[in-house]
Amino acid sequence: MKLPVFLDPLRHQTYRRLWSATMMSNLGTLVQTVGAGWLMATLTTSPAMVSLVQASNSLPIMAFSLIAGALADTYNRRRILIFAQMAMVLASAALAVTAWTGGLTPWMLLGFTFLVGCGSALYNPTWQASMGDIVPRADLHSAVGLNSLSFNMMRSVGPALGGMIVAIAGPAVAFVLNAVLTLPLIRALFVWRPDYPRADLPPEHVGSAIGAGLRYVMMSPALLRVMLRGAIFGTAAVITLALLPLVARDMLQGTAQTYGILLGVFGLGAIGGGIANTQLARRLQNESVVRLGFAGYALALLGLGFSGSLIVACLSLLLAGASWVLALALFNVTVQLSTPRWVVGRALSFYQTATFGGMALGSWLWGALAEAQGLPTAFALAAALLGVGGVLGLWLPLLAFPADELGPLGRFRAPEPMIDLKPRSGPIMVMIDHNIAHQDTELFLQLMRERRRIRLRDGARHWTLMRDIERTEIWIESYHVPTWIDYLRHNARRTVADAENSNRLKALHRSTEGEQRVHRLIERQTVPLTDDMPPRSDGPIGL
Repeated sequence: MKLPVFLDPLRHQTYRRLWSATMMSNLGTLVQTVGAGWLMATLTTSPAMVSLVQASNSLPIMAFSLIAGALADTYNRRRILIFAQMAMVLASAALAVTAWTGGLTPWMLLGFTFLVGCGSALYNPTWQASMGDIVPRADLHSAVGLNSLSFNMMRSVGPALGGMIVAIAGPAVAFVLNAVLTLPLIRALFVWRPDYPRADLPPEHVGSAIGAGLRYVMMSPALLRVMLRGAIFGTAAVITLALLPLVARDMLQGTAQTYGILLGVFGLGAIGGGIANTQLARRLQNESVVRLGFAGYALALLGLGFSGSLIVACLSLLLAGASWVLALALFNVTVQLSTPRWVVGRALSFYQTATFGGMALGSWLWGALAEAQGLPTAFALAAALLGVGGVLGLWLPLLAFPADELGPLGRFRAPEPMIDLKPRSGPIMVMIDHNIAHQDTELFLQLMRERRRIRLRDGARHWTLMRDIERTEIWIESYHVPTWIDYLRHNARRTVADAENSNRLKALHRSTEGEQRVHRLIERQTVPLTDDMPPRSDGPIGL
């Protein structure tokens, strides 16, 4: 029997094993979320403190995702995933012990949830970046959707289960269950043996890796649009998760079980959104799907904030859950499909920083607003912000998934220096000669504008284009990189999609000597008598 398209990634055994283990871990996470949220509601009557539980989970993701993304692109992803999961197990176990002994205060609870959030900050970009290591590109969209679906399948039952556990046995048991249910995922990660490509260059330092990721994102307009829209959506949409305990307690006069049921209904809606996501993406433009997400969530917030009825609240949460997945899953897929493998972890980390930063800000903002003006006002203003995010698509629409091949081009062959270059030797200046006919000048300049973006995106600095004032057909492109190893990395980052620009420029070049001449120069202000890089007398050397 043929499986539905959105289930295609389950054909891959590794993905299937990790996906099923992740579901168990998600179940534990959601049970713990209910326990922490309801425990805070019993420890304090302050809406701001209750909303800070969600903020304490989101803030570490905003603060540490950039480091996590750099680590994910630089070091062994599988080991990072195992370390992050083990750290979260230890934090949950410590939280359970403290709650069991009765010594937990509101600020201690926030501290423990912050530690768990730190583990999530390390895990999430690495896990998302690992999708390309587990499934082929053709299944990537469905794999991201299934990841969201697995979480929301557990969200449909986990919160209700968490509410029952908290009501019957107390929050400490919920925290213990989370730690136990994470163990199958740790085992699955130990069993997984990914075939990572051999690294020809040493890993970057974390600081320079973050800088390289930032340059790539800043020179990628499609990614900037995703991050802006994701930040707006996260800021507004998080009000549901942040203030739902108060909706259950104050608007519906419910218990912890009511809170769990409401979260479960949100999860059911998200399952529907996850199933529909792949089909909608095939039939509608990406921007249309995102606008549906913004509009649907705004409508859901109005229904949730202005009704004291459990039925209306559940219907609103069904719509909110579906809209949540439609928007966030599409944002995630767009980042992954618009980014080459060498920087995908960092691109995802910037996206998560923007989105979860919005969630952390929103959790505090809506909690403070609800405390000052009441829940209906907070929900109405959040809905208005979602309206702004939807309308923004008129000027900054999400683009279609790129059809370009973002794998490494593999054309570059490192030159053999005639001097004793070390990896840290530099600065390096590169100059490329172009001989362009006058009638081709306009096209050449258009191609060079794109070349400049590619160069800067991949790590070049001080890019310039110069024209010979006597031989006006001669153009010289120049740029700098800090060190020799940075030059090698710069060229290794070129993708198959970038080849079109290079091929068209080469086609315009006129010379009897063939391809453009490339000058690779090392800068020296002075040359001491005992130069540390003397010319070799025995010919070229390698690194």
